[in-house]
Amino acid sequence: MDYEGLLELVKKRRMIRRFKPDPIPDEYVEKMIEVARFAPTACNAQATEFIVVKKKETKDKIVELFRQENIVWHHLEWTRPKEDRFPRLLEEPKGRFAWAVAPVFIIVCGDMRAHEIEPMYVHLGFYPYVVWSDLAISAVYMHLAAATLGLATHWVASVAEPRLGAFVKDLLGVPRDWQLFELIATGYPAAEPRPRHVRPREELIHYDQLDKARVKTDEQMKEYINPPISILVCQETTGETSYLVVMT
Repeated sequence: MDYEGLLELVKKRRMIRRFKPDPIPDEYVEKMIEVARFAPTACNAQATEFIVVKKKETKDKIVELFRQENIVWHHLEWTRPKEDRFPRLLEEPKGRFAWAVAPVFIIVCGDMRAHEIEPMYVHLGFYPYVVWSDLAISAVYMHLAAATLGLATHWVASVAEPRLGAFVKDLLGVPRDWQLFELIATGYPAAEPRPRHVRPREELIHYDQLDKARVKTDEQMKEYINPPISILVCQETTGETSYLVVMT
């Protein structure tokens, strides 16, 4: 693949929350993992593992854990002044997760004992960021592979949260020394994604050293991550109501 082909692929690939319930071939899942298997890994530790969940009863249990955790996060957010709350948590928790209908969940996780491949990091008490980097690269490879197969994916990063992750690990029998990094919901898309807003290239590049004049102030950053919003109500293909947040 040439550069233009790669650029077109990454522009086309989007996170999708609405999936068709139609099953996908096992071969597609294996192809996604095969690509991730060749992702770069520090010192060739190859700590990444993949748990493929296809049984409906297991997926339903995982989704229920997310529903319960969502309620907890809403209640925590409500303890803050309303003007400081995260926009999507202003409403009552709906407990709906559109990605739950995806036919396959792939949980990317890693054996954190592989951190010991860098003994000095362990000796100095460094956080195992090396393994985390490996997991992130593997996950990105999987999302790109899925796009080439005509599949949609949704990155569910909250599975890595300590509390929620502990419950999911217990459900799936994952050892304590392993870390859940991401749940990838994958299947055929049920909707066409909107064009993605990307920051201008000139805002991202600093040559030789940081251009402090382009560093956001605290107020600018607060406005950037918590902009004014309007909430539009749209109808899901399943008949359920969902909320589309649109920047104004």
